[in-house]
Amino acid sequence: MHYIDIMNDMPTISVIVPAYNEGAVLSEAAVRIEDSMQQTGCFYEIIFIDDGSTDDTWTQIMAIAESNPCVAGIKLSKNFGKEGAILAGLSSASGDAVVLIDCDLQHPPSVISEMCRIWLQGNVDIVEGIKETRGNESKVYKFFANLFYRIIGLFGGVQLKHSSDFQFLDRRIVNIIIKLPERQRFFRALSSWIGFNKKKVTFCVEPRRGGQSKWNFYKSAKYALTNITSFSTAPMQIVTLFGFVFFGASIVLGIHTIYAYVNHKAVEGFTTVILLLLIIGAMLMISLGVLGLYIAKIYEEIKGRPQFLIENSINLKTKGVTKQ
Repeated sequence: MHYIDIMNDMPTISVIVPAYNEGAVLSEAAVRIEDSMQQTGCFYEIIFIDDGSTDDTWTQIMAIAESNPCVAGIKLSKNFGKEGAILAGLSSASGDAVVLIDCDLQHPPSVISEMCRIWLQGNVDIVEGIKETRGNESKVYKFFANLFYRIIGLFGGVQLKHSSDFQFLDRRIVNIIIKLPERQRFFRALSSWIGFNKKKVTFCVEPRRGGQSKWNFYKSAKYALTNITSFSTAPMQIVTLFGFVFFGASIVLGIHTIYAYVNHKAVEGFTTVILLLLIIGAMLMISLGVLGLYIAKIYEEIKGRPQFLIENSINLKTKGVTKQ
């Protein structure tokens, strides 16, 4: 067992693994990630982030870390969500580069060595894992996922189709992301927005090794809405567009009504009036809801609360370990 020397030119790679109720797969994830890291020939550390799990995730992290100095663990005080867990990992990593990978092993750890090889060649700041297949997703989920990517691409200016959080980041990219002041974060979009030199590596999404997916339709829809409003003003622009559409329609209807009145052809339009009132009322309520959503985002930003709180940690002072 050798610890990194500051005089050694061999780079250190930090592997960040967010975990929420992943006790069923955590041990296998640790073994497979370490096997892949040993193939790189670099010093490394593997940091598991327990994002407020309610199962034995933290117990397993501690057990693995106590027997393996390559592994470190961070326990957040509650469930802050994946974005908070990612930021906690990035803020704690000490490596010259950082890998982000899911704990459920749907991101194959074997791809890490290829990412590292590309990064070591130089002139690459981000190596992004691109989904060649999306795994066992339902057609409904794929439809809404594609719809989300189209909206964020059209109005947010970032193309995220087939993208993932499975990324290899140079240290300067990590420093930039950490320093961004915003609190409503969408890591995948931010890593695309900042630019710099990028290369892509394709991978096939593997089946979950254990446990169940934490993403149901409600959570996915909420996550998509949060990210769209955090990274784009598209909903407010759409509200403005609807305003102009209804304004144009009101002019046409007004001209028609005046014409019918002048020519004594006006008829009772109770049904039409009711329908117009319902449509306009619905649009007004939706518009107010969209504006309220953005005001809520502003409120969350100005409070300035931390995006994560660390309750406990283990092995964070043991950095850059590689096995020989």
